[in-house]
Amino acid sequence: MAYVDGFLLAVPKSKLQAYRRISTKAGKVWKEYGALEYRECVHDHLVQKSGATFQKRVKAKRGEVVLFSWIVYKSRAHRDKILPKIMQDKRLSTMGPKDMPFDMKRMSYGGFKVLVDM
Repeated sequence: MAYVDGFLLAVPKSKLQAYRRISTKAGKVWKEYGALEYRECVHDHLVQKSGATFQKRVKAKRGEVVLFSWIVYKSRAHRDKILPKIMQDKRLSTMGPKDMPFDMKRMSYGGFKVLVDM
């Protein structure tokens, strides 16, 4: 069964193109190592009348956009096998928190088992 790493974060609009460059590079690396999908999505319609909004979850500030992203793997074992290789890849390992165009402390992420796959 497929396995998914999911991410929720806020990026200043003024840094969205820098984020796109970094995520495009990262996506290529993930796909090279075997990820089935790599998606980075920017908010378009976040109208919500109840519950905790995406904006509140990431403590989005004025001038920031919310991104919802995911990476799909064949399985959790597949993810656990390739993730260390990805993290050691020189194209990504030289980037640290200071290089990111967003506040990593407000990012939410985790691994998810697929419950429904249609």
